[in-house]
Amino acid sequence: MKLYSDEELAGILDQGVFRQIGEAADRLGVACYVVGGYVRDIFLERPSNDIDVVVVGSGISVAEELKRMIGKKAHLSVFRNFGTAQVRFFQNNQEYEVEFVGARKESYSHDSRKPVVEDGTLEDDQNRRDFTINAMAIRLNKNRFGELVDPFNGLADLEDGIIATPLEPGITFSDDPLRMMRCVRFATQLRFKIEDETFEALERMADRIRIVSGERIKDELNKIILSPQPSRGFVDLHRCGLLNIILPELAALDIVEQKNGKAHKNNFYHTLEVLDNVAAKSDDLWLRWAALLHDIGKTKSKRWDPAVGWTFHNHNMVGAKMVPQIFRRLMLPMDAKMKYVQKLVDLHMRPIAIADEEVTDSAVRRLLNDAGEDIDDLMTLCEADITSKNEVRKKMFRENFRMVREKLEDLQEKDYKRLLQPVIDGNEIMEMFHLKPSREVGMLKQYLKDAVLDNRVENEREPLMKLLIEKAGQMGLSPSA
Repeated sequence: MKLYSDEELAGILDQGVFRQIGEAADRLGVACYVVGGYVRDIFLERPSNDIDVVVVGSGISVAEELKRMIGKKAHLSVFRNFGTAQVRFFQNNQEYEVEFVGARKESYSHDSRKPVVEDGTLEDDQNRRDFTINAMAIRLNKNRFGELVDPFNGLADLEDGIIATPLEPGITFSDDPLRMMRCVRFATQLRFKIEDETFEALERMADRIRIVSGERIKDELNKIILSPQPSRGFVDLHRCGLLNIILPELAALDIVEQKNGKAHKNNFYHTLEVLDNVAAKSDDLWLRWAALLHDIGKTKSKRWDPAVGWTFHNHNMVGAKMVPQIFRRLMLPMDAKMKYVQKLVDLHMRPIAIADEEVTDSAVRRLLNDAGEDIDDLMTLCEADITSKNEVRKKMFRENFRMVREKLEDLQEKDYKRLLQPVIDGNEIMEMFHLKPSREVGMLKQYLKDAVLDNRVENEREPLMKLLIEKAGQMGLSPSA
């Protein structure tokens, strides 16, 4: 981060629209400040497009005045029920979106996140902010342009890399429990430490998260997952008890059982390592969700086998069945995105099984057929899943995965859809044997497909027809004359 004097802040803000905002406020005789994330990001030297302005008076009036000053290029939206307004416009090849609100103070009832709002001072408005680093304000009026107002030493917390609340954290989190998720999210995104008293309040108040909608929790979870090192957030969520409430299936993986001197690995921390490995390779939210949930079925599938020790047979299939329940509860999309995550969870053991043995053409063909267009993402997930501390074993897997990828690329170059889909389809089978859609048609289709996938015959009409007639005869079916 970089420290700036008030004069330097004035120089930075002078390059944008802030003089115009200050002039609009001066015309109405009210004080106004840019606040929150925009101010924080100036010191962190991060780009920020969302500008929040607090007016000690009517924020709507200042927004309307700014709209008049800019003219037709500006679009004004007013939300009188909330006492807020938004002005959007282009200026100097840059798009601006400025939110205006009047300074206010808030009070909450115990069972709701919706506050009772009253007009207030700048101090009242800063008191209601979630964290000290988001409670800083810079004056925009001409006579004090660029003056930093930082009553809670947010600048010092930024410099020290600390997330702390302006007021007593128990009050802050009790008033709006979503701030607990935001606390972890900011700590994750910024790679900051949560201050001790604030973290103790997270532990103490965790149960309050139950009054927050799945929609809002999902938004914060997604931001944590999309951060550069998402494991940091999930460790904090777990340590404070929030994870056991919002995603108990993941928290349940944090156990190591030992029997007869044999212990299995901690699947919670393994999962987080896989998630970070995927995050280093891809920004795709849903691939990261697949990494987070890839071993979610291990708790239910864990068994003790005296001959081999702990087993997790079919945990991929168990986990795939759990994905829709988790998505529904967290209000994640129940569409192709969920199906994609479910597919990757279900298939994530397949490339590993291939790489653990001889890499055969038949196994790779089947894998490509089942994964389809998601094959590259599946391979990324599976390569990220190699977290063994045994460097020899890790090297062996990586070499085998390289061979799998080479065979996949070779198949894709040869037009795998043409190669893997038999040239004789279900309609022709029904016509040949006078069948309606039925189990028999499905069995014959699958028989031909298996023959192609296993490379027992070329995907050509004559050898496939011969196989089809033989198999149909075994089933007591004869082709029509």
